[in-house]
Amino acid sequence: MQTKIKPYMNIYLEIFTCFAKIGAFTIGGGYAMIPIIQKEVVDKKRWISEEDFMDVLAISQSAPGILAVNISIFLGYRLRGTKGSIVATLGSALPSFTIILLIAMFFAGYQDNPAVISIFKGIRPVVVSLIAVPMINMAKKAKLNIYTGALALATALLIVFVKVSPLYILLVTGVIFVTVTTLRRKTK
Repeated sequence: MQTKIKPYMNIYLEIFTCFAKIGAFTIGGGYAMIPIIQKEVVDKKRWISEEDFMDVLAISQSAPGILAVNISIFLGYRLRGTKGSIVATLGSALPSFTIILLIAMFFAGYQDNPAVISIFKGIRPVVVSLIAVPMINMAKKAKLNIYTGALALATALLIVFVKVSPLYILLVTGVIFVTVTTLRRKTK
């Protein structure tokens, strides 16, 4: 799929408003933003293909930092280079920053209010589902076989129960897969 990006200056405004809308109306952080970002940039705007989005998502998860910001950086860069990256990141981060600033200024005294506590208790399960849905969709699209499925399960178990850092798992599996691929090529 070819990138459908307009060549004029308004594209920066379009990138900014796209990511600002996502940043302003997503509750639950980076993982909750994934399906919304995908719907906007893949389905509606058609800026990148679904396969390219999955690649951007994988890179964004592997990079240090906040997932939503990483996705904005990589997608903005793919669309319009460094300027696009800056514009997308500002669009993604400014609404959240502004909302948190306003909450801190005006609502800090209400943190023990029973109504506020109830609202946050009600939001938690929704946020869990917002995080679970893109993970399930990603697993479906990853075309896992018995080996990669077992690796995904083993990785989740190591992270959750043994508290192994995902960084170590990425490094070890990367080395293993490069070694196996290299050995297979030499035997052919």
